[in-house]
Amino acid sequence: MSRTSEDIMREITAILRTVKDPRVTAGLLTIVRVDVTNDMSYATVYVSAMEGFETAKNAVKGLVSAQGYIRRELGLALHLRHVPELRFIADDSTEYSFKISKKLNEIESGANKHE
Repeated sequence: MSRTSEDIMREITAILRTVKDPRVTAGLLTIVRVDVTNDMSYATVYVSAMEGFETAKNAVKGLVSAQGYIRRELGLALHLRHVPELRFIADDSTEYSFKISKKLNEIESGANKHE
């Protein structure tokens, strides 16, 4: 299952580059992880954006409308007998890690000034 999840994640990332919906192409999107059910009927795709959680939520709306295209391309790329139904969920982990990185850089630059 984990290998299938990784394959789906890699292929969806590649397919996102070909989606023409402006809600999807507006921000820098990242597929955080993909969870596939044991029977391969559903795949939950967690999407995050550098611009913030609102951008990710807007991108999810675009991904839902492009779901048919994404499933077709996914089936062609992975040669799956049954392509799982995709569920897209907005995630704020990229924004959160960006904020942590920024804070660490601020702390580091403050420590360098005091030396």
